Amino acid sequence: MSLGSSTATEAAADILGLREATWTPQRLHDSERIWLETNCYIDVWAELLPALGHPAEAALGFTVRQDFEGDHFTFFKFPLEDLEALFGLAVQELAIYDTIESHTLGQLRRGRPVLIEVDAHWLPDAVPTYRKGHVKTTVAAVALDPANRHFGYFHNTGYHELSGEDFDGLFRKPPTPDHLFPYVEFVKRDGAALSGPALVARSIELLRGHLAHRPKANPIGAWRAALPAHLDRLAARGMDYFHLYAFNLPRQLGANFEMLGTYLDWLGGSEEAATAARRIAEGAKAVQFQLARMANRRRFDPARLDLAPLEADYDLIMTALTTRFA
Repeated sequence: MSLGSSTATEAAADILGLREATWTPQRLHDSERIWLETNCYIDVWAELLPALGHPAEAALGFTVRQDFEGDHFTFFKFPLEDLEALFGLAVQELAIYDTIESHTLGQLRRGRPVLIEVDAHWLPDAVPTYRKGHVKTTVAAVALDPANRHFGYFHNTGYHELSGEDFDGLFRKPPTPDHLFPYVEFVKRDGAALSGPALVARSIELLRGHLAHRPKANPIGAWRAALPAHLDRLAARGMDYFHLYAFNLPRQLGANFEMLGTYLDWLGGSEEAATAARRIAEGAKAVQFQLARMANRRRFDPARLDLAPLEADYDLIMTALTTRFA
């Protein structure tokens, strides 16, 4: 397999004309947020949607569906059908059979961003993984110049650019036969985007559908019940395992509910529920700090982790939203 080498004759493509030096992170990455970063897919869209002219907040109603999955909290992602219903964006898998560069250029020339799963080892913004570790992540390509080995993309909390050896590493130049093609999506922008009252009404309609599929039991209570077994595993593993655990449990829980609070602020009329959602975000961060101290000291005590306030806030939120919308 090759992420491949494009020919030097392929012209560059740049659909938004952005520059890393002048880019300001979008509102969902404001420096005052509790969880500045969420997960790679949410973070990419949090930057890309406003760059395309759409309010990302309108699409956050799906966060009411987050559940405890036994070993992690739902890795929450914008539902693609919601993006199409609200913003007219049709996200489809991009069939890769040539080089990544050639396929990406082909879509960028049609004005379509391309979302690519890549190795963060080659992303200068991916501290501390850059040139040290290997972690799968998603970037949104909006500019590509193979001849000059230059790549412009959204990742984490902003717009970034890379070139030279990082370009070669990201696109595996020279090609090697021992790697699979990555998963790639492209964004068709042909549909009609809603705005004003129509956008709010459609967003509420989608929220009602998500509420109908919310967890049947309090997911934070389910996490509390599973914590003793989780702590046993943390006690038997090193700090690398702890960081993975922290990302997939307290961080996903806290970031999800901060996004729900943001959505309710955008919607208006649910101030108490929005405040409770932010308390869950803050509480999850406090739990992460407590777990980090336990991991460093190698002493794990579930009695020191009080999740009851977070459970109560979850019930408050769901009661308020189902009363108002369901």
